[in-house]
Amino acid sequence: MKKEILYSLKSPYRESLDVTGFSFGKGEKAIAIVGAMRGNEVQQMYVCSRLVQEMKKLEKNGKITAGKEVLVIPCVNYYSMNLGKRFWAMDNTDINRMFPGYDLGETTQRIADGVFTALQGFEYGIQMASFYQQGNFMPHVKLMETGFTDKELMKLFGMPFGIVRTPRPYDTTTLNYNWQIWETKAFSIYTNETDTIDVKSANSAVDAILRFMANTGIISHHVRQGYMTEIVHESGIVQIQSEAAGIFVSCCEIGGKVEKNDILGKILDPLDSEVKSVIRSDISGIVYFEYNKPLINENTVCFKIIKD
Repeated sequence: MKKEILYSLKSPYRESLDVTGFSFGKGEKAIAIVGAMRGNEVQQMYVCSRLVQEMKKLEKNGKITAGKEVLVIPCVNYYSMNLGKRFWAMDNTDINRMFPGYDLGETTQRIADGVFTALQGFEYGIQMASFYQQGNFMPHVKLMETGFTDKELMKLFGMPFGIVRTPRPYDTTTLNYNWQIWETKAFSIYTNETDTIDVKSANSAVDAILRFMANTGIISHHVRQGYMTEIVHESGIVQIQSEAAGIFVSCCEIGGKVEKNDILGKILDPLDSEVKSVIRSDISGIVYFEYNKPLINENTVCFKIIKD
């Protein structure tokens, strides 16, 4: 294992921001895995730190294929993590909206440039991403559809679902999108938490990454068999919104099968618990996302269903 500082940014008020990477094996750049780019992505950092431990064992036992290099970057934005902020603390900008970066630009543009320079030339790239909506969801792998990366490769992770996303204008400044523009086959993996650690889903993510590396010949290591991944386009996921505000009560389970008109949840009056609204499924399918806060506003996305 080689531990090195990939990018360093000096600060007048505190120690330098040193983006640290862990390299395993030697040779062609096979795969890079990036963890927390936002200050609340504790789970994403944890997955990568667990992966570092697994890769150390594999390297010690000679399980990394000769001529292959693996790079793991557990955390990019620990400045904001130390302050409990999701975005860059000084100006509230998002590093993952600054790629490919600019070495003479604003602070987060410079960080993005330094990180992206270190990530150039890898055949595969994996970003541990965080979900932007509040709730529970099924762990999955996602591909930004640029026409460069074969979506069938998502099946090599052995996760329940592979989600294909058509890029929107604001996606063009993300790491995933730019990785592909610079000819890296890039994927994002989503686990079930962000600012807290869920060991079970973290273990599943580590297994999925190791499974992908085994299936692509980067490592020679047996990983337990995963799921037969179902590939779904994002347009095939239906959002169910709340029709009232109040106390939110879910009546279904993530990953569960529902039929059209099944009850998904209820919204109660916060003062007398009278039922204000019954939330029903518009379609038959699998519950992919579930809102998980006790209070909900009107017109909030409370469930997402993958259509049959």
